[in-house]
Amino acid sequence: MVNLKLFIWALIAGSFIPLVGILNGRAGRVLGDPLFACVLVFFVGLVLALAVTAFTGRGIPDFQSYGQLKGIEYFAGFVVAFYVLSATVLAGKIGVANFILMAVTGQIMSSMIIDHFGLFGAPIRPINLLQALGAVMLLVGLIITQVANGK
Repeated sequence: MVNLKLFIWALIAGSFIPLVGILNGRAGRVLGDPLFACVLVFFVGLVLALAVTAFTGRGIPDFQSYGQLKGIEYFAGFVVAFYVLSATVLAGKIGVANFILMAVTGQIMSSMIIDHFGLFGAPIRPINLLQALGAVMLLVGLIITQVANGK
């Protein structure tokens, strides 16, 4: 049984995601370039991550151990940076709701593929008919929202 507190935490974390594009866009305008806003967000994120790590009694990471990681493990940093850059640039151009709708659709579709094939060491969880139907409904919903927006 999954702890309800963890689901609530995930729900709150997800609810903050739409703010990334808007707040970074605003910071980018003040700083003169959206890329500068991304530098800011990652600096603040690094400081916060180090503070939380130290505060929770884990100390400071042994940075030498990072040399033992494979290149693919560093790819997660690329993915996060790509997402933040994309949200910063695109939310102001296509709207926050459209950006999040597209991003979440991409997340669900790619996560189903990762689970189905067990990619990147994930446990294999084959897609069943009900999940496939849900994915089709998600795509239909995506199309409907775009038609309704006149896109």
